[in-house]
Amino acid sequence: MTNPLLTTWETPFGLPPFDQISDDDYGPAVDAALDEAKANIDAITAEPEVTFANTCEAMERATATLDRVLSAFYTVSGTDANPQRDALRREFAPKLSAFWSGVTANRALFDRFEDLWSRKDELGLDAEQARLLYLSRRGFVRSGAQLAGAEAARMAEVKSRQSVLSTQFSQNLLADERDWFMPLAEEDLVGLPDFVVDAARSAGEEKDAGGPVVTLSRSLIVPFLQFSPRRELRRKAYEAWTARGANGGETDNRAIATEILALRSERAKLLGYQDFAHYQLETEMAKTPEAVRGLLMDVWAPARAAAEADAERLTEMLAADGITGPLEAWDWRYYAEKRRKAEHDLDEAQVKPYFALDKMIDAAFACATRLFGLEFAPTDGPTYHPDVRLWEVTRNGEHVALFMGDYFARGSKRSGAWCSAMRSQSAMDGSVRPIVMNVCNFAKPPAGKPALLSYDDARTLFHEFGHALHQMLSDVRYESMSGTSVARDFVELPSQLYEHWLEVPAVLAEFAVNAEGEPMPKDLLDKVLGAATFDMGFATVEYVASALVDLEFHLGEPPADPMQKQAEVLEAIGMPRAIRMRHATPHFAHVFSSDGYASAYYSYMWSEVMDADAFAAFEETGDPFDPATAKALEANILSVGGTQEADVLYTAFRGRLPGVEALLKGRGLLNVA
Repeated sequence: MTNPLLTTWETPFGLPPFDQISDDDYGPAVDAALDEAKANIDAITAEPEVTFANTCEAMERATATLDRVLSAFYTVSGTDANPQRDALRREFAPKLSAFWSGVTANRALFDRFEDLWSRKDELGLDAEQARLLYLSRRGFVRSGAQLAGAEAARMAEVKSRQSVLSTQFSQNLLADERDWFMPLAEEDLVGLPDFVVDAARSAGEEKDAGGPVVTLSRSLIVPFLQFSPRRELRRKAYEAWTARGANGGETDNRAIATEILALRSERAKLLGYQDFAHYQLETEMAKTPEAVRGLLMDVWAPARAAAEADAERLTEMLAADGITGPLEAWDWRYYAEKRRKAEHDLDEAQVKPYFALDKMIDAAFACATRLFGLEFAPTDGPTYHPDVRLWEVTRNGEHVALFMGDYFARGSKRSGAWCSAMRSQSAMDGSVRPIVMNVCNFAKPPAGKPALLSYDDARTLFHEFGHALHQMLSDVRYESMSGTSVARDFVELPSQLYEHWLEVPAVLAEFAVNAEGEPMPKDLLDKVLGAATFDMGFATVEYVASALVDLEFHLGEPPADPMQKQAEVLEAIGMPRAIRMRHATPHFAHVFSSDGYASAYYSYMWSEVMDADAFAAFEETGDPFDPATAKALEANILSVGGTQEADVLYTAFRGRLPGVEALLKGRGLLNVA
């Protein structure tokens, strides 16, 4: 029978025919697509004449089938894993690593790019073509194309081993998250708001546990830690959450992290860099580890001061409850929530009914309509899971994109939230419009009840939709430069910028409504906005600590014991004892599941410096939906992908690069000693 992954997809919008694909189809499809890609590259090197079209542009097409097959596979394996899909990921990792190592080690292919590079001024290339040539050649060089002999062979071995380890790291983490849950007796539900109880009962049904449970899904465990008065249960849940990847046995990630760091260091040295941090940051906006550390330490000092002051207040509250001993990490969220209620008269249980998932989706869409003229209409097509929803995106009646939303947590889905493009925008061979998806892990309500979000959940939804807009509005020629194909410390700008529109009072007034359609009372709305920077010391400390540990991991010689190195870094910066890193090493998926955020977890904060300043451009007009500013944002940032350097794009939008002050002001830390 014909493999559905290898046919022309006669589906709405060119979606993968998920209803026809079985797990048995992926392996043969990947093998066939790899063979096709290798044949395409052989055809490129066989061309006697070297031209931009038969080399650069031909490489853009060479892996089209492979990209399409893998897009479908990694979508389902990341959102709905099963043992067969896990095994396939492990099988594919070394195969794909070997393929890409073979590409960069293909001397005949690299020589064609070198030839074009030597003649670049004579080729009559336009700006986008010149950028493609520059990025393509740079990618070859940074992947080891100039290595030869034993060094080239070792580079291939290092990449293959690292790809296997990164896959195992991710699967170990998912296994720990999937397998652990804490049953709750009825008396353990006392003090929990209805939305937490509902989520716990729903999770218990999914686990077939015979009653409510707490899982390691952030959207369930965080509100449990906020509201449960049972300190021992908070401790048990918190310690399980922070022990992910460090429980011993087959799913322990500590040795894997050690080896990954050593392999990255070796890779960087093979390429002539002193360490992996210098290699990784060379192509980012920050450029150097010193610039990254400077930003993080500028923020660390006021954040730590704020957190220490907050810790004193929370310790007083702990003592008032008759508990002797210091404030612990499993206490912080509980007493911070009580303090927020006392000082701001703000109770998340009171707020949450006004943040229904469907209304927040509507809000994200409505803002995009006002800013960019996009329209969103529900539509149908094959999906990989019943929870997935589809919308067609149009502008002035023209198709712009297909948007997919997969919002609910399940045991088979990896944790976190992300945006990906199942098909990226391009225009090299006619207009190809993107298929973009947002994946979240919100607690699924019992049947018949609305899904309610916390304010942080709503921010996450807006954040991921900002990434989606970056993909949807892309308007470039070459797929490799479209959408979010930009520097890692620039890619978070559109997503973090979009979060600001959730805070616009007019948006909340229209969409923050309860089940009866009643808007959030103005006094409650004022409290929500007024408490926007509440507990920001805690949030900033846990993030910056993670970013600093990540940076130090990749500077100098790799640590023999990353857990010891982690402890040393935290001690050196004076980590408050009642706050832990947001992502401890054994479950630091950003850093160890791939190279993307390795020595670059700081990127969220680097982008935040820009997003605060970028939203100020709208505020300065007196209209958060100012048409001219929105048009400039789209023209200079959202539509142009990686066709120019990030600092050039931002300066074109804003006229200058920003300083850290806007970030500190936005976090309420500007005048903290």
